[in-house]
Amino acid sequence: MLSLLQKTIKLLFLILIIINLCLAFYLSKAMNSFSEKKNGSALLLIKKGQSPRSIAKNLKENKLIGDPLAFFFAYSLYYSPRYLKAGEYEFWLPVQPRKIMLDLISGKILLHPLTVPEGLTFIEISELLLQKKFPFEGSFPEACLKKELIADLDPKANNLEGYLFPETYHFPRGVKAEEMVRVMVEQFKKTFGDREKQRAQELGMTIREIVTLASLIEKETSRPEEKALVSAVFHNRRRLRMKLDCDPTIIYALKLQNRFNGNLRLEDKNLKSPYNTYLYPGLPPGPICNPGKESLLAALYPAAVDYLYFVSRNDGSHVFNRSYDEHLKAVKKFQLKNYRSLR
Repeated sequence: MLSLLQKTIKLLFLILIIINLCLAFYLSKAMNSFSEKKNGSALLLIKKGQSPRSIAKNLKENKLIGDPLAFFFAYSLYYSPRYLKAGEYEFWLPVQPRKIMLDLISGKILLHPLTVPEGLTFIEISELLLQKKFPFEGSFPEACLKKELIADLDPKANNLEGYLFPETYHFPRGVKAEEMVRVMVEQFKKTFGDREKQRAQELGMTIREIVTLASLIEKETSRPEEKALVSAVFHNRRRLRMKLDCDPTIIYALKLQNRFNGNLRLEDKNLKSPYNTYLYPGLPPGPICNPGKESLLAALYPAAVDYLYFVSRNDGSHVFNRSYDEHLKAVKKFQLKNYRSLR
């Protein structure tokens, strides 16, 4: 016969098994039930240092879970010491507490898309961020002064103009401006790799010169089929020591002086600025915008043509010519009002 002690131990053991089974059933039911909210999505912001108990309370307040105690017990028994990571989360409804728990542990935070179009300056990118109310922290213009990020490719850079690669990025809420520009510069470096560096050397140009030329091409035409032609015009003019006569460089100079009102006047072509390619031969001191991949490739691989002039048709396309006389005819045809404003 079993002793009284043995019977007691056996009974306690049986009770513990029953308790564990009941607890497991309770937690399983609670963690696999669906949220009270059934449609759309819900955002949840987890602050740094927020405790699991506090997080469970927030989830209950947002009607994402029904039993915060079960959520806390499940975390303590099955998931601790893994952390519930801080950040902004988006949950599609209905959602189960178990899914929420796993997302918080893995840190599947919400990433906000940011599309940086080709041809913007870093100031214009900053204005875009403010316009879109993008959830970042810090000063974007100040972050763009961190020239050390590009010093290995362009030791003459005074800022990151030209190297903030146009792309669609995804950043978490509260990302630092410094981190944003670092990612954009890294994307430029991935795009402008060893092959592009070698090609720049073959052309006898520095990376800064290529990026500067690409920025001019970017501002002159948005049509992919024209970029190599515009590039050829600028390459040909440089070879012949002709001034580039590029209107966007004057516009950039006016913007630097906070004087551009949306219209380029004839007298602006006498603006005293090293960026004025109507007054000074060669490329301007640096990029006038942040060019995209197509413009960078066009700067590296100009079309095999001998064009020296081009003029807008006022529909986004251009007429290209070899001789000045042909160019004048095109100007009269398409730019009669601006006839005195010639390239």
